[in-house]
Amino acid sequence: MVPHMASKMQYRRLGRSGLQVSVLSFGSWVSFDNQMKDDLAAECMQTAFDAGCNFFDNAEGYAAGESEAIMGRVIRQLGWKRHEYVLSTKFYWGIHGNVRNMRNTLNRKYLMQAIDSSLERYELDFIDLVYCHRPDPATPVEETVWAMSDMISQGKALYWGTSEWSADEIRAAWNIADRHHLHKPVMEQPQYNLFARDRVEKEYARLYEDIGLGTTIWSPLASGLLTGKYKDGIPADSRGALEGYEFLKDRLTEGSAIAKVEQLRPIAEELGCSLAQLAIAWCAYNKNVSTVITGASRPSQVVENFAALDVLAALTPETVARIEATVA
Repeated sequence: MVPHMASKMQYRRLGRSGLQVSVLSFGSWVSFDNQMKDDLAAECMQTAFDAGCNFFDNAEGYAAGESEAIMGRVIRQLGWKRHEYVLSTKFYWGIHGNVRNMRNTLNRKYLMQAIDSSLERYELDFIDLVYCHRPDPATPVEETVWAMSDMISQGKALYWGTSEWSADEIRAAWNIADRHHLHKPVMEQPQYNLFARDRVEKEYARLYEDIGLGTTIWSPLASGLLTGKYKDGIPADSRGALEGYEFLKDRLTEGSAIAKVEQLRPIAEELGCSLAQLAIAWCAYNKNVSTVITGASRPSQVVENFAALDVLAALTPETVARIEATVA
């Protein structure tokens, strides 16, 4: 197996911006509040921080705002300096169930109140990266672009971007911002892993050069499928067994996908790494990926995930071609 001490962290520019983010980052989706509270979250975040991670991903919709609150408390507890970390949030889903409250929207009213609420939960003056968590066909793109740009002009955010938007939607938003001399979208947060490649590799291909798009990719392990731990069903301590995440079960137990994962095992063994480390390193090998967002529910998982840096350093074009041919 790869040694527990990972190689030195790499940093990449977030698209065409001057901001540099660690190639491996730490996200709170599923785990914060559901699997761990403040103390364990602090251990995991400090472990990532000690390994050179500077980007910590979050969203208002994660645990209905509690994930942001936990992360904010943890950062204060750990005493990190504001210049030492990059923090994100994402808007669209809303956190209020009442039909009178705004949710599933990117209109101006919702966005301007959402940023203020996130700042309150974090107890911060500004958030580094803010995303439109999904596209909103019911709101004119111009309205969304103006609102996101105004967040930056007001000093409440530093950069804005999108998550799971199509290439056409991203380009339309960028063109509106360019035409009106507004702050342009800098980054996109798409799913990217060995089983979900087309959007990052094909659909966005021209955007990297045309507008300098950065990517902060999520689900490098395909919700855990690429770890190989679902070969014999859903382990009781896995996210596939969590209440509210039943939608993952069919995906994680799909026979042909599991078979392909098992065919990757000899390659991982040759490299002396786990399947998870192989999958994370493969994502980071793509130079159009600014950072790979990893998740963990205990510090040992953070250590294992970040040891993928050693695997990344060992990857060759020939090995990458073998990996891709195996799951094609």
